[in-house]
Amino acid sequence: MDQNEALIRLGKTDIQIPHLGIGAWAWGDQRFWNFGQGYGEVDIRAAFDASLEAGVNFFDTAEVYGSGRSERYLGSFLLGASKPVIVATKFFPFPWRLTQATLLHALRGSLERLNLQQVDLYQVHQPFPPVAIETWAEALAQAVQQGLTRAVGVSNYSAEQMQRASAALAKHGIALASNQVEYSLLNRKAEQSGLLKTCQELGVTLIAYSPLAQGVLTGKYFPEHPLPGIRGWRYSRALLEKAQPLLRLMGESGEAHGDKSVAQVALNWTIRKGAVPIPGAKNEKQVRDNLGALGWQLSEAEVAALDDASEKIK
Repeated sequence: MDQNEALIRLGKTDIQIPHLGIGAWAWGDQRFWNFGQGYGEVDIRAAFDASLEAGVNFFDTAEVYGSGRSERYLGSFLLGASKPVIVATKFFPFPWRLTQATLLHALRGSLERLNLQQVDLYQVHQPFPPVAIETWAEALAQAVQQGLTRAVGVSNYSAEQMQRASAALAKHGIALASNQVEYSLLNRKAEQSGLLKTCQELGVTLIAYSPLAQGVLTGKYFPEHPLPGIRGWRYSRALLEKAQPLLRLMGESGEAHGDKSVAQVALNWTIRKGAVPIPGAKNEKQVRDNLGALGWQLSEAEVAALDDASEKIK
């Protein structure tokens, strides 16, 4: 991925996106991110405006984020947007959703909340049974054919599941644009499983969610100052202890590139791997810190050193 280019292609489509996007999971989500406590609508509006001002116009949301509130907030911001915005959202295959028609109905609901006639990217959120991979791929093809979305993708699909979805879409002359999975220096399953390599072979963009490991890779948390709430259950004090050597190395790498933050190093590493990270942003400050990951790049030696340090964390 050439980081000298301001924009890149989303998969094999004609859609151009920046090397980094903004994840809107926290926009309106009270259960996981405590929306309304420490940040609110004014803050996320400022985050949206700051992103657009800097030329980062790719926003990812989902119908389940904040039970639709994330889409509504983004939709209200779009009404006053000063520049074109690339919008991605997702369909959640709840077990009671059994037919292709439910995907199209859900997409129309998302479009209404987003104040749009068409989204740029529509994704299946999870490969949950009992509905087959191919069934949802057929529904995605219908969404494209009906003009409800420009491109289609998947999320949390394995390499094999992604290949099946890609093959089903290809029968309609439609390319699978993306696979959105968790990917960071603390979760490299996309590399280890061969998923990243398969994406590259198929021409599918790997969109990396939680590229900052839900805050661990910002350097703000320590064993004596752990993550709050639900995040603290996943990223324990023991893990934070094991992550300290990696975080120190990230700090050193950042200093070598003009005092870049630990978070900026984490995001730059993700971009160097060929993925498009979509870190969350609750406010303008977080957006501006995220944007500092652009315009420079870690060397191959620095990437290898970070890889080695991350592999020592179990």
